[in-house]
Amino acid sequence: MPYDERLVTPMRAELTNVGFKELKTASEVDLALAEKGTQLLVVNSVCGCAAGMARPGIAMALNNKDLPDHLTTVFAGQDLEAVARVRAHIKTLPPSSPMVVLFRDGQLVWALQRFQIEGHSAMDVANQLASAFEKYCKEEKAA
Repeated sequence: MPYDERLVTPMRAELTNVGFKELKTASEVDLALAEKGTQLLVVNSVCGCAAGMARPGIAMALNNKDLPDHLTTVFAGQDLEAVARVRAHIKTLPPSSPMVVLFRDGQLVWALQRFQIEGHSAMDVANQLASAFEKYCKEEKAA
């Protein structure tokens, strides 16, 4: 049974307020992952590590120079169809929430799983994301 929407609304807002688009269906996930460019996709969660480390760290990371082209999110325990579709796209990784994944042209290039978030600070999460953005989202320089 999904979480009560009244419970998760403020948790969703922590990401939508900083520019994330919510994906609530499998078709929305497929359409988003078909977009060209880089895409940061967050599997949001009600857990403490999502509240204390993941969402704040993600928000901090968006202050970097190099950023993904698209910001999207699904909510574990709420957007059941969308989360299942995301997991089908990243089947090489075990299910994890929270989880932050980075795609380039629909292909998974980087992931930050729950075990890499738990026990770390929001700044640690932000720094890991900044490194991923630097590596995968840097604009190509004209030769």
